[in-house]
Amino acid sequence: MAKKIIIGVICVLLCAAGATAVYIGMKLNKIDTEKLNEENVEVNEGVPEDLGTGYTTFAIFGGDSRTGEMDKGVRSDCIIIVSLNNETKEIKMASVYRDTLLDIGDNSLQKCNAAYSYGGAEQAVNMLNKNLDLNITDYVTVDFKAVADAIDLLGGVEIDVQEEELDALNKYIKETARVAEKDAVEVESAGLQTLNGVQATTYARIRSTAGGDFVRTERQRLVIEKMVEKVKECDLPTINKIIDEVFPSIKTSFTSGDILNYAKYFLQYTLGETTGFPIEKATDQLAGKGSVVIPVTLETNVQELHEFLYGTENYQVSATVSGLSAAIDAEVGSLEAESDDSIYNRMYEDTDDDKQQEQYTAPSGSSGNSSNTGKNSGGTSESTGGSNNRGSTGGGGSSSGGSTGGDSGGGGTGGSESQETQPEDKTGTDISPGSGESSGQGNTGNTGESGGPDTTYGVSEIEKTQ
Repeated sequence: MAKKIIIGVICVLLCAAGATAVYIGMKLNKIDTEKLNEENVEVNEGVPEDLGTGYTTFAIFGGDSRTGEMDKGVRSDCIIIVSLNNETKEIKMASVYRDTLLDIGDNSLQKCNAAYSYGGAEQAVNMLNKNLDLNITDYVTVDFKAVADAIDLLGGVEIDVQEEELDALNKYIKETARVAEKDAVEVESAGLQTLNGVQATTYARIRSTAGGDFVRTERQRLVIEKMVEKVKECDLPTINKIIDEVFPSIKTSFTSGDILNYAKYFLQYTLGETTGFPIEKATDQLAGKGSVVIPVTLETNVQELHEFLYGTENYQVSATVSGLSAAIDAEVGSLEAESDDSIYNRMYEDTDDDKQQEQYTAPSGSSGNSSNTGKNSGGTSESTGGSNNRGSTGGGGSSSGGSTGGDSGGGGTGGSESQETQPEDKTGTDISPGSGESSGQGNTGNTGESGGPDTTYGVSEIEKTQ
């Protein structure tokens, strides 16, 4: 999935609505609006009622769908928290690494992108609220066909393609083109050039160079910037085409009235800092789960996230987050945060557990929604304050963003169409640099339910069947 460039689609949407609000108002009905049931939205007990006052906070999910489906059963390989300062009009983005070990519901520590697969947007929003002490009620979900369509309608984006990116880019152009229902045109040489929708989307999926997906997110942010530059130059015919072709690929809780209200100020919006969550992190291999990104610690990272999103210093996490932080530490042991040099200068390759999870889907009828539904719930653990605040640097943290996952296939053998089908969704373990284009860091993690912070995290019945 072309993760963080999805925010570019949202910017296109806002620009289109703001530029010609009267003309476009009726056309916004093309968007699939589905509000969340507020009675089922979880907010941890102890989260301040005025959390995020003066900000609009929502989640963006990029569904790993080849069919346009955006409900449960589809992994969210893009998870972004967007914070809009309503006074300054500054937008900040924090991408939650999809391999991050979090409670996805029913007290189950799994890779966080499984939450959407199990229970759609509702469970994915609850996962963010429960683990990160947030109060999100709105979301946007798109697939990467929408991204490719938007870039083409904007006339492409100018990117300086590096020599080491060229082979990987061309290797997966056919797969991206097939899903986007477009022609595949390879990039002939490295250098500064205009990439079309398929090329730019594939460029943003590359993770087989050193640094894997952590470097890939830098490419994604670059594409965002280029898209936003083009959006602000849109004319009416372009806006009309974007509405007709891109809007139907968007599913959101926002109504047309909501969109028009925010769109009035679009030209005042600025893209501010971005970061990845967890900010202080380590990577590891867990039996039955594969490659995971581990917050070091969850408690400390949530404090840093609140400072990043809202400018809140010394945020006091809820008892629920403290308990989850202790549970994660108990699951993985005592770890030190890894340096950026360590993360960015190595290659990644899929493990057998990662490949199994890539093919795994939740059983029919099992949404995996947390039993702790309702406002101010969240399964507070009996064990609070269990983290050691390791590795915190404070402030906004790294701007690298992204998750583990990327452009290369499961075994990297490549070649046939079938081997190209899901290049960006794999997980990986570390291998030596230069081990080939098939390496890549990634994940999926649609595994089952296990114990929680109120009990003991263990192997679930679903995991035993894999």
